[in-house]
Amino acid sequence: MLRARWALPFAVGAGLGAALAPRHRRDSPDPRGEAAEGLLARLPVLPAVAAATTGLPAPPGSGRTELSKYGLPGLAQLRSRESYVLCYDPRSRSALWVIEQLNRDTLSGASDRAACDFQEDDSVHEYHRATNADYRGSGFDRGHLAAAANHKWSQKAMRDTFYLSNIAPQNPHLNQNAWNNLEKYCRSLAKHNRNVYVCTGPLFLPRTEADGKMYVKYQVIGKNNVAVPTHFFKVLILEKESGEIELRSYVMPNSPVDEKIPLERFLVPIESIERASGLLFVPNILRRTSNLKAITAGSKS
Repeated sequence: MLRARWALPFAVGAGLGAALAPRHRRDSPDPRGEAAEGLLARLPVLPAVAAATTGLPAPPGSGRTELSKYGLPGLAQLRSRESYVLCYDPRSRSALWVIEQLNRDTLSGASDRAACDFQEDDSVHEYHRATNADYRGSGFDRGHLAAAANHKWSQKAMRDTFYLSNIAPQNPHLNQNAWNNLEKYCRSLAKHNRNVYVCTGPLFLPRTEADGKMYVKYQVIGKNNVAVPTHFFKVLILEKESGEIELRSYVMPNSPVDEKIPLERFLVPIESIERASGLLFVPNILRRTSNLKAITAGSKS
C-alpha cells in the first residue's frame, strides 16, 4: 500500500468508463477492432489530445502568426504505434501516459519476446531520449508501460513495446512481482470482457521530509537524466459483454511491494490519479456512456 508520508490526493470520486465502438482497418483485419489511429481518436486523456489536434494555440488579437514566426518550442508529443498510443514527456525521458487496447485476440499469437530488443526511439530528439546505456548499472529494470505480453497477436506490435519511450525505470522487485501480477490481471480481464483499455503512466508524488515540508524528489539515471518515478498508475476501462462499462484505477509505489498483498489494496479513486498526474479521464468518458460502474477498494467486482 501507499505509505502515509507520500501525498496522493485521495478524494471521493466517481469511477467512470467509456463504451468505445470497434472500428476495422481498411487494409487488413485488425484483432484490436481498430487501427492505432482509431485508438488515438478515442483517447480518454483530454489535455494532451487537445494540444496535439487543435493546431497552434490562438493568442488574443491578430498576433498569432507573428508569435509563431520561428515556431513553437514544444507541443504534446504523441506517438501512434502498432500496439499502443503514447504521449511523450521530453523532460522525464519517458511517457506521460500510454494507452492500449486488450481483448482475446490481442493476447493470442506466436510472437516471440526473445526476438525483441530494447531500442532508442529515433522519433524523439536526441537531447530528450533515453538510451540503453542510461539503464546499465542503474539498479533499475527497464519497465514496460504497455506490456509486451499484451500484444502476442503481432511480432511488430510486441517489438514496438520495446521502444525506450514506452519504458520507465522500475524497481526490479516491483517489476518482476506485484506489477507483473497487475499486468497479468489486466490480461485475465481481457479474456472475460469485450475490450479492456489500459492507460499506464508514471507519477511523481510529493512527500513530507524531516522539516515537515513537502517536496517532489526523484532520482535520475544515466547521462540523459532519465527520471525515476516515485509511483506508477494504471487505469482500466472495461467494456463488458453486457454493455456495462467498468472502471478500475490502481497506484503502486516504485519500490519493493509484497506480491502477496491483494491487488484490490492498490485501487484508488480515479480523481486521485487525475489530480496527481495532471491528466483527465472522466470528461470524455462521460460523453460516451451513462452505464457506469466503479470498482474501488472493498467493493464487489
